[in-house]
Amino acid sequence: MGFFHGNTSKQTSRVKKLLKLALSRLAIARRPRLARRSICRSDVGQLLSLGHLHRALLRAEQVIEEDNMLLAFDIIELHCKRLIEHSKQLDKPQECNEEIMEAAAGIMFAARWCGDLPELLLARTILEDKFSSDFALTAKEGTSIVDPMCWSLLTLQLVWKLSGDKTNMELKKKVMKEIATENNILQFDHETM
Repeated sequence: MGFFHGNTSKQTSRVKKLLKLALSRLAIARRPRLARRSICRSDVGQLLSLGHLHRALLRAEQVIEEDNMLLAFDIIELHCKRLIEHSKQLDKPQECNEEIMEAAAGIMFAARWCGDLPELLLARTILEDKFSSDFALTAKEGTSIVDPMCWSLLTLQLVWKLSGDKTNMELKKKVMKEIATENNILQFDHETM
């Protein structure tokens, strides 16, 4: 465990800097995703108005993917802020409360899914050193660190948004129906699909 190493304060300071960099990069990483989501939603509307239901369905999957990543970014931002705010607790990982452990687990899990945020990989390495190897292993897999009932909906959402099924037919139909409603496309009948 990192607690027994003499450089924990340096490690904590480095994690804090990396998380602040990740927060800065999050703002930049959101822009292209917002643009892609907007374009995909527009494409779905156009495809539906032309009656190309199958192609609209494929494009709806991309809308879901962008929405999931944007929501995951919001959760990652909250976890980063929580760890930065309570970084002193990271010097004594065995005394961290559930909230800090959950934020650390969320960052460790998200690191492998978010290539847009390379700082998370470096932060994960330091957090792995601070917490036990069992904690780090289960965090990276997205399985429960503690009783899953203690995990907040936020972390469960993060795991689902990053690793969940984006090809769920009912979800794609729901997105298509929302877009059809927004664009006043009346001839769209999602029951025929």
